[in-house]
Amino acid sequence: MTMPSPLLRLDKLRRRRAGRPAVKDLSLTLDRGQVLGLLGVNGAGKSTTLAMVAGALRPDGGAIALDGRDFLEHPELARRLLGWLPERAPLWPELTVAEHLDAHGRLRGLAGAALRRAREDALARLELAPLARRLAGVLSQGQRQRLGLACALLHRPALLVLDEPANALDPVQVAALRALVREEAANGAAVILSTHLLAEVTAVCDRVAILHEGTLRHEGPLAGTDAAALERRFFEIAMGGEAKAA
Repeated sequence: MTMPSPLLRLDKLRRRRAGRPAVKDLSLTLDRGQVLGLLGVNGAGKSTTLAMVAGALRPDGGAIALDGRDFLEHPELARRLLGWLPERAPLWPELTVAEHLDAHGRLRGLAGAALRRAREDALARLELAPLARRLAGVLSQGQRQRLGLACALLHRPALLVLDEPANALDPVQVAALRALVREEAANGAAVILSTHLLAEVTAVCDRVAILHEGTLRHEGPLAGTDAAALERRFFEIAMGGEAKAA
């Protein structure tokens, strides 16, 4: 029986920033329904990697395949298949919460009744309905983060790319975020969650990848790995920077 191809495949991805390597020959795959935790200290290359996956940065080398197609040759795939929340949600201060969702929906090809349903669903899922008519420019940081999440989820993407999604969320909202990520995966979406918080990875992820100075140093399933073991591995890499484990 033919095995289904991964939803996402990164092959020897490379990117330089300010003349220095930020990501070096990164290869990873991600299947539908999986949640991958991307760990690393500040400057490890997590945000650069996610920006390339989301199509916001073009790699200097390597390949990205999304749903079996070359993403660099078919950037329109992002419009249909990908939802992205950068570390700082890009919002227009003069638009209301509802207007943001409508604008993002139209960019994703939604219109009419389908757009209205998607907007109302996103408002409910992120508990933003009471803020629907509030301008983004007066939202708190936590509210802005939830709006960014709502925009990323609006069109029910096959691949959800989240860069530090728990930023500025309170403990109740963090718990809701974890439930939301698990729900998306249960419905068949693939999720990449970049964070520096090991607790987030152990709470929601199936697999973990650890970057150090732009290089993949560890990748594998989380099943059977407790938080203490993951913490030890993380700090071994962060402090020692040894080569990727076999």
